[in-house]
Amino acid sequence: MPPLDANMRKSIPTCVVGIGGSAGALNAYKSLLDHLPADTGMAFVIISHMNPVAFSQLALILARHTKMPVLVASAAMPMSANHVFVIPANADLEVEEHKFKVTSPRSRRNAQIDIFFASIAETFGDRAIGVVVSGYGGDGTAGCKHIKEKGGITFAQDKSAELGSMPVRAQASGFVDFVLPPDKISSALIEIGARFARSL
Repeated sequence: MPPLDANMRKSIPTCVVGIGGSAGALNAYKSLLDHLPADTGMAFVIISHMNPVAFSQLALILARHTKMPVLVASAAMPMSANHVFVIPANADLEVEEHKFKVTSPRSRRNAQIDIFFASIAETFGDRAIGVVVSGYGGDGTAGCKHIKEKGGITFAQDKSAELGSMPVRAQASGFVDFVLPPDKISSALIEIGARFARSL
């Protein structure tokens, strides 16, 4: 097999960052992206609970807060570095060999963060990163456990979360490494991305 050329190597993310949220999470997503440069080498995937029958404007809204391309994930789409991807409505999102796998309709209500986090844990191991921000319920907690078991890194939003149920449940599980506001999560992600880039 011929070696990858420089452009192909650049397109493969050093890490995949899953960012899961529900009610009240929009401001957290915006703040995270506002404080991230466009060249971390990572891929960012927003897993947001959305009404299955509603058309989501999330990708368009988030595109105003980053210079990275923001795309709605679709089946077989490659996970490219320095891109932001958004889960499509009424779907489960997973990864297979650096490409997205989309299952629609979703398998069950409000489990999409756990499903995606478990998938990136299996695929990327210690290069999987999970971030749980504002929302109701406990989606994301089991996913953080999967990520930690594979050597990855997990974050939860601190008291700045508009609705604390999801990040607090994740923290209480013992599977969260860092509890920070969104801008500080971005700073930590920049450092982690730089560390992995040096190790390539």
